[in-house]
Amino acid sequence: MRCHRLRTRQARIVAGTMLAAFVVFGAAPSSLASSISTNAAAQPAAGTDVTATIPAGESPVGVGVDEHTDTVYVTNEFRNTVSVISGRTNAVIATVPVGTQPLNVAVNQATNRIYVANQAGGTVSVISGRTNTVTATVASGHGTSGVAVDPVTNTIYATSVADDTVSVIDGRTNTVVATIPVGRTPSGIAVMPQTTGGPTL
Repeated sequence: MRCHRLRTRQARIVAGTMLAAFVVFGAAPSSLASSISTNAAAQPAAGTDVTATIPAGESPVGVGVDEHTDTVYVTNEFRNTVSVISGRTNAVIATVPVGTQPLNVAVNQATNRIYVANQAGGTVSVISGRTNTVTATVASGHGTSGVAVDPVTNTIYATSVADDTVSVIDGRTNTVVATIPVGRTPSGIAVMPQTTGGPTL
């Protein structure tokens, strides 16, 4: 698989493809801000250009970005790894083994920690952005799929598609502090940290 990286006048966009590539592209501010490409022959929209094609692992799925360190993290579903890509050089600088079938990834820029949802493993891998190594593995329910971070409270939320729950993980202790029943097969998750009464999921 490859990853592609794109650059816009205001931002860079990264997209995984099914052809072992990570694409980096650019677009005018009025263009679509992000996209996922599954066809390597597809042409960029007007005002966009591919600035780099970066080899990654097999079947790159999730993408996370740390703007503070200019680092990109890409999950490789069928290799059980995360590719760490330097935003300055567009080169893979590390490949981190994680749990089984890593899908989504979230970055806590405040702590320089990266969280990877391993679906088949039912875990969340915690990666140190400083050492590019796994520092903890947290059991998070069967079919862990989505993961999101609240940097204000240093709390991580992970969905379990098989258990119909969201695990709440304390980022300081790397332990599950609550399990919240939700609807059927929860997959993606996002956090709006600064809301009255706490974060909104």
